[in-house]
Amino acid sequence: MPAAPAFVPTPDGVEVATHQLGGRGAPLVMAHAAGFHGLVFSPLAHHLAPQFRCAAYDARGHGDTRLPAGRGLDWYGLAADVLAVVDGLDLDRPYAFGHSSGATAVLMAEQARPGTFAAIYCFEPVIVAADPPLGRDHDNVLAGRARRRRTSFASREHARRHYESKPPLDSVAPEALRAYVEHGFEDGPDGGVQLKCRPEHEAVVYETATDHDAYARLTEVACPVAVACGSESEGCTPDRARCHVARLPMGRSEILDGLGHLGPLERPDQVASSVVRFFASAGTDRV
Repeated sequence: MPAAPAFVPTPDGVEVATHQLGGRGAPLVMAHAAGFHGLVFSPLAHHLAPQFRCAAYDARGHGDTRLPAGRGLDWYGLAADVLAVVDGLDLDRPYAFGHSSGATAVLMAEQARPGTFAAIYCFEPVIVAADPPLGRDHDNVLAGRARRRRTSFASREHARRHYESKPPLDSVAPEALRAYVEHGFEDGPDGGVQLKCRPEHEAVVYETATDHDAYARLTEVACPVAVACGSESEGCTPDRARCHVARLPMGRSEILDGLGHLGPLERPDQVASSVVRFFASAGTDRV
């Protein structure tokens, strides 16, 4: 069992749950995708452990990080969570790994406070090529699906069997799926288990994915950045990754064969190899 999380505060009053995932070497902050939590990166951190000391966290409204009553949930808040982790863990220019919304949050954190990270690896960041931003998308398809998501099961084992039998989680490595279920659910009042991440919170993340200025400010991210995508992904195509890279002063695209949008959870070993290669070549002299 992982150790109990430590909590670090954000300026707007959110207590962010952080998880030490082990390893040695340079510090690496890991930011998860919408609907997940930091401990799904345990298999990836295992493969990164020889080179990196990995710390993950649960974004606001996810996992053990509660969203206080009356507090909004937007992407600037997700970026604030990232900076709170860096400050709360007293990290000096760590590396960063982000997946999907987590990748965007890391980039926005670097935009908000340049020089926070030595280098960043983004797996399929959610960045719509629009300047100015398009605004909130109340008709977002993923938001609708999230609101219809099943939230309770008789047990964690029932939940695991449910997810492994249908997309998209049927493609996730067994150890990552176990971590998602084990720590993504809490005991319910009826003896079963229920999701910690409320469907409404996940839905709002999707709806506000077009309501931030990360794309307009990509030129401000001066550290080395990899924008990676899976060759089988429908979420971030190689052309889109290259489009983002073209705006980054020190950007590089990485195409990972055979992976989809959940690549870091599908093949943690393959993604870890790509991460290590990129950071080793980033010229920071820390790996």
